[in-house]
Amino acid sequence: MYEQHCDVNYILLCCPWSRCCGMGDFRPRTVWLGHPEKREQRYPRNVINNQKYNFFTFLPAVLFNQFKYFYNLYFLLLACSQFVNELRLGALYTYWVPLGLVLIVTIMREAVEEIRCYLRDKEVNSQIYSKLSTRGTVKVKSSGIQVGDLIIVEKVLAPLVLSFPGSCFLRTDQLDGETDWKLRLPVACTQRLPTDLLQIRSYVYAEEPNIDIHNFIGTFTREDGDPPVNESLSIENTLWASTVVASGTVVGVVIYTGKELRSVMNTSNPRHKMGLFDLEVNCLTKILFGALVVVSLVMVALQHFAGRWYLQIFRFLLLFSHIVPISLRVNLDMGKMVFSWMIKKDPKIPGTVVRASTIPEQLGRISYLLTDKTGTLTQNEMMFRRLHLGTVAYGMDSMDEVQSHVFSAYTQVSEAGSRITPQAPAATKVRKTISSRVHEAVKAIALVHNVTPVYESNGVTDQAEAEQHYEDTCRVYQASSPDEVSLVQWTESVGLTLVGRDQSSMQLRTPTGQILNFTILQIFPFTYESKRMGIIVRDESTGEITFYMKGADVVMAGIVQYNDWLEEECGNMAREGLRVLVVSKKSLTEEQYQDFEARYVQAKLSVHDRSLKVATVIESLEMEMELLCLTGVEDQLQTDVRPTLEILRNAGIKVWMLTGDKLETATCTAKNAHLITRNQDIHIFRPVTTRGEAHLELNAFRRKHDCALVISGDSLEVCLKYYEYEFMELACQCPAVVCCRCTPTQKAQIVRLLQERTGKLTCAVGDGGNDVSMIQEADCGVGVEGKEGKQASLAADFSVTQFKHLGRLLMVHGRNSYKRSAALSQFVIHRSLCISTMQAVFSSVFYFASVPLYQGFLIIGYSTIYTMFPVFSLVLDKDVKSEVAMLYPELYKDLLKGRPLSFKTFLIWVLISIYQGSIIMYGALLLFESEFVHIVAISFTSLILTELLMVALTIQTWHWLMIVGELLSLACYVASLVFLHEFIDVYFITTVSFLWKVTVITLVSCLPLYILKYLRRRFSPPNYSKLTS
Repeated sequence: MYEQHCDVNYILLCCPWSRCCGMGDFRPRTVWLGHPEKREQRYPRNVINNQKYNFFTFLPAVLFNQFKYFYNLYFLLLACSQFVNELRLGALYTYWVPLGLVLIVTIMREAVEEIRCYLRDKEVNSQIYSKLSTRGTVKVKSSGIQVGDLIIVEKVLAPLVLSFPGSCFLRTDQLDGETDWKLRLPVACTQRLPTDLLQIRSYVYAEEPNIDIHNFIGTFTREDGDPPVNESLSIENTLWASTVVASGTVVGVVIYTGKELRSVMNTSNPRHKMGLFDLEVNCLTKILFGALVVVSLVMVALQHFAGRWYLQIFRFLLLFSHIVPISLRVNLDMGKMVFSWMIKKDPKIPGTVVRASTIPEQLGRISYLLTDKTGTLTQNEMMFRRLHLGTVAYGMDSMDEVQSHVFSAYTQVSEAGSRITPQAPAATKVRKTISSRVHEAVKAIALVHNVTPVYESNGVTDQAEAEQHYEDTCRVYQASSPDEVSLVQWTESVGLTLVGRDQSSMQLRTPTGQILNFTILQIFPFTYESKRMGIIVRDESTGEITFYMKGADVVMAGIVQYNDWLEEECGNMAREGLRVLVVSKKSLTEEQYQDFEARYVQAKLSVHDRSLKVATVIESLEMEMELLCLTGVEDQLQTDVRPTLEILRNAGIKVWMLTGDKLETATCTAKNAHLITRNQDIHIFRPVTTRGEAHLELNAFRRKHDCALVISGDSLEVCLKYYEYEFMELACQCPAVVCCRCTPTQKAQIVRLLQERTGKLTCAVGDGGNDVSMIQEADCGVGVEGKEGKQASLAADFSVTQFKHLGRLLMVHGRNSYKRSAALSQFVIHRSLCISTMQAVFSSVFYFASVPLYQGFLIIGYSTIYTMFPVFSLVLDKDVKSEVAMLYPELYKDLLKGRPLSFKTFLIWVLISIYQGSIIMYGALLLFESEFVHIVAISFTSLILTELLMVALTIQTWHWLMIVGELLSLACYVASLVFLHEFIDVYFITTVSFLWKVTVITLVSCLPLYILKYLRRRFSPPNYSKLTS
């Protein structure tokens, strides 16, 4: 039932799915076409699984992740100690309720994230594919695809057909970052089958899975042929995962699945990211625990270690346990959830998703931003911008002049009744008119390329008719590079249209409708080493043979005839961020071409040094070529990339561009995006392969100052192998770094080295599957949702729709999250130290007795309903408006020093806590009357009021919810006094004596701090206050 198989491509296929559970070592395999049951070994399931836990490991793993940190383990041991009668200080719920609340919040947050992750994975694993089977075409989920299945892959990118019979184009930018389309060839012996593919006995022998995305070794064998057919397979016969078929329909046999995919093997496993802020808080917690131990030992020492002193130590440890605040963790976790919600709801960065709600503070301290190029900084859409002829240049606003010159050139031909020969041998020395020079340049650009026009039906005209009549509405251009397409589209816009091409001929249509036929005699394709491409064509109407060539200015300068403008104009166009190509031509006589062809064929037949001999023969033609023009093409940047990079640079963030694209392309984009500023020097690291070469090049680089570095992946690998420390030290001093031809693993390695060598926080931004490793390795991973899919977005901590949103994400949300968390954490510590100081004073006065000052609900209420709302409302505080933060990114630079949460600020809050705790306790002891219960009433009320006033002192910008929180907390305390008669004398608190005593104590504890704050703002204001005023 598949008679049409002779028109379909049979190509090896890799299934595009990610991490999975696989078994065994990687081994070569024999894969029988359409018979997965004949497998020799077990292969991993073809499923994506980005979850951190499964049903059985969720609870144990979450609890382990919580209690592996000293902070939570300490509170668990504390709560467990209350089961020992000698150590019990109060009701069990006073210790277990806060701990339980912390754990419930954490478990719920992790559960929500896991469920979301599961649903995303399920959606991807449930995508439907068509599979060839003995029953016909059946639908199968991606998770059901097995090694040996024959899968039909429809075109998914654009409505294009195959450029050459039996071949297809492939987009690989999600795999290797290269924007060029790759030509993929089918297995030749499957193209003319008399029967269904499933009815032949054939198998593929494939090498073991590895990380090399640029090579493949295998064979295709058909056993029932007469004789049996063996065909070698290479990378040209494969479709890797994370690539896109750009034309036609492809049938492929699955050879790798799951964890054996090239893309997966180049992707590192996601690590559990713990923010630097959390580590700093953990460090402060250890300091507080040390203080707790010291205070307990001092108390026992002052008792002269009398009696069972070791039990007294434990009782004091429990009594002063509030020095280490248990509510700190839950407050910070809830704060992170609020920050994540604010990011998602910000109308100025729509579509932003927070996938890791545990690290929003990281966004406020980024020192290095590592970004991909294609699809992240650029749209990968090329636009023709400039045509330069030496004496005259045409920009976008003067293309109509070019059009009129081309039109006049061919109109004169029509009127004369014969064809102009643009460069007859006898006329080489004659000064050409501008019109003829423009015509020659446009004609050369229309001929020297690898573009193929293809036609499809548009609902009105069918494909065959469209191809026959060269219908403009049905034609699209297909090429291995978007640069090529933009050049051919431009020649079409000025009147010279490429309407047809096959392997041996090309057809152009003039503005008058005349078709020009050219025979393609030779093509010399563009390579990374040669940096140029050439074509030899014969004009069918005149028989004239012309060699056209275009390439980078660095190589073409030595090939074209002497001129005095090429170098200068190339530099000018490059500074504008344009990709410059130099176009030249050379007329050949029939004898010259025949001589060249004979030498060229002979060189291609040689066994030894073939490539060198071929290059030598071609170079014999590449001399004294006539310089026709320069072309300038611009890779369209994403919206507002330049201002965003400017903001990041002013914020003290160094930007590195890591791309899989070519060196020239990457350098042009870096200039165009102003990643490298106009007045900056650029050091292009020469290709190195040995230790000695790397040493010399590093020494040359060391002598340069304040220059941007451009280096290729191969040279980078050599430098990191022999001179890792020296290279990273020099690179970190550069204002900008561009790494081109980078593999996904290299990108992750660079991120890791930056973290290790500098100790600074890194942020990685990308949009493709080849960026996933880098995103997961960085302290903050940001995925850009683009046309290329959501692979990077799903693996990232934060997902944005455009690169420009990164500015607001860091400058506003990152800055606010960090400053708010710092204020919140220090205030929670202050709240706990205040009550611990009061306990210490109380125990000291009463002969160092291990008796709690407050018991039962008072101690729980203090850190929950009485102070929780106003303290937590600090997550809404901000020092400047978001517009000011975006306008003055220098404010972000202050955060890189970590000043909002440092040992200095911590010490200040500790001193404030000791002062206020001492004032409240000593004041209550001095002013209380006859009963002990009055001490509790006066001190506790003063403590609550002091905390509420301190929140008011800390707030910089009031929000209506903050006022509600203050009033609600006060109302809750007043209302609860009715039920607290066990701890507080209700009649006493209604007296004037109580009120004035509480007022005096509160004023003495808070007023000096208000005065100090006023004086500081008056004589030494912070940077942000200068802007707000």
